[in-house]
Amino acid sequence: MPKMKTHRGAARRFKVTGTGKFTRRKGNISHNRTRMSKAARGKVDEMMVISRPGQRMLRKLMPYAKR
Repeated sequence: MPKMKTHRGAARRFKVTGTGKFTRRKGNISHNRTRMSKAARGKVDEMMVISRPGQRMLRKLMPYAKR
């Protein structure tokens, strides 16, 4: 059976933590940040953990990601 391919778009957008969870960056960070309060800018810079159902889908897209 041939090797499964990693979905390259998913591999660029999501990272795996040491415990095996997937994280992603939040949106709304490319422009218009001067209008945001400092607290809002700080919240946008944090990484977000993907929900359990989302992680199940990502495992199919990235079969060789660290478990």
